[in-house]
Amino acid sequence: VELVESWGGSVQAGGSLNLSCAVSGFAPSPGCMGWVRHAPGSEREAIAIISGRVITAYTDSVKGRFTISKDNSTNTIYLQMNSLKPEDTAMYSCAADRVCGLGAREYLRTGKFAHWGQGTQVTVSS
Repeated sequence: VELVESWGGSVQAGGSLNLSCAVSGFAPSPGCMGWVRHAPGSEREAIAIISGRVITAYTDSVKGRFTISKDNSTNTIYLQMNSLKPEDTAMYSCAADRVCGLGAREYLRTGKFAHWGQGTQVTVSS
């Protein structure tokens, strides 16, 4: 199993980024997938989850600004981030599991996935 993130970077507040994560090695396909971020001095935080049935869940701080989606034909998940704020600055990692167990909301609550990417840095300046 391999997860490879792309398209992090530096933007000014109010800007946008669209992270992508190429997922491989699952057969037939992953269960729950999501994005987890980790800012210096803070705990790791699951922010957006998508299930195999395309049920999504978001943490309150990103609702209405971030959108998680997936392309089953390319096994890629995306995180469209709009109206970025300096407090969104963090290392963003994609994560996946073979099943979706108790559902997207449980993965949002625990952030416990079996497989992880290396992460991509997002820096938002004021």
